[in-house]
Amino acid sequence: MTFSFLNNLFADFGIAETTWRGSLKIFLVVLVTFFVSFIATWILRGLKKRFARTVTPWDDAFLSAARTPLKAVIWIVGLSIAAAVADDVSGIQFYSFAVPVRHLGLIIMLCWFILRFISEVECVLISPSETKEPIDQTTVLAMSKLLRGSIIITTALIVLETMGYSIAGILTFGGIGGIAIGFAAKDLLANFFGGLMIYLDRPFNVGDWVRSPDRNIEGTIELIGWRLTTIRTFDKRPLYVPNATFATISVENLSRMSHRHINETIGIRYEDAHLMDTIVAEIKQMLLADNDIDNTQNVIVNFTQFNTSSLDFFVHAFTQTTDRIKFHEVKHNILLKIYAIICAQGGAIAFPTQTLHHASSPSLTVPTTEQKRVTIFADTLPQL
Repeated sequence: MTFSFLNNLFADFGIAETTWRGSLKIFLVVLVTFFVSFIATWILRGLKKRFARTVTPWDDAFLSAARTPLKAVIWIVGLSIAAAVADDVSGIQFYSFAVPVRHLGLIIMLCWFILRFISEVECVLISPSETKEPIDQTTVLAMSKLLRGSIIITTALIVLETMGYSIAGILTFGGIGGIAIGFAAKDLLANFFGGLMIYLDRPFNVGDWVRSPDRNIEGTIELIGWRLTTIRTFDKRPLYVPNATFATISVENLSRMSHRHINETIGIRYEDAHLMDTIVAEIKQMLLADNDIDNTQNVIVNFTQFNTSSLDFFVHAFTQTTDRIKFHEVKHNILLKIYAIICAQGGAIAFPTQTLHHASSPSLTVPTTEQKRVTIFADTLPQL
């Protein structure tokens, strides 16, 4: 690489010393690199304002992902040119070392740009404010992780080839060593494939309320990773569950329920048995007329059993809402209405009672004090 223009310029100013000339060349290259970086920053800032006025979010994502890697590329190219100048001046092979470093830097910057763009696209796809129909967060996270893994592996192979290593040998070693690694990390692989099955089957998504009847697991899904799934329990503690666990247990997804179930057993007193038919009929009519109860589902109110201290009937109905807080408000109102119906009919809700029967006993003749004294005295006399 020649710098005849700079050499002639320095000669016109009387700068003929090689050391001074080389130092000025390196300074000018660094200064030009700084100005190019400054101009690029100014242009990117203007593009950001213009893209912010557009409807599509993809130009903003692309610009945000490219801004920092582009600045780094400018400095990598500028410093490699400065190394070439230093090579010409000093005779030391700076440039021969700087060329592979420049290639590696450009490859890494390209990888960094793609990874940043994937993250920006991920945010756009799951954001309700950016897209009319946001894609499921679990699917977006799974696809982004697969893409990131593919980009990182591809970049690593390209870097190794650039550094002079044989990719064929590395792949061969990976195939042979993969067997040993598979045996040594079988639990890790089991969790990995468990996470893959979660992404494919999607029994739950981020934000779902799940519960396992087989294990003491209940809470809200916060994160589905490749090895662990993070569940936030209702006492606000994080619960980390290995993904392989979900292949061996049953999981209830309570967020996907269509209705919530009111299933209560209520008892009245035995002396109110003649009121049972009227109470049951009025409670059923009340449920059918309530707007919070789904009348398209089964609404059942029936006398069910003779209990120890009560005559029991059960109430079976489904609410319109699936929200937990709203459901308990509806259930609260329904139970108060049931109590009001029982009281209006002159009945009462039974509570545990016991009846104690006392058997009559024969009268006993209690000896007087004088009789006791005579008996004691007679017992103390010697036998004649």
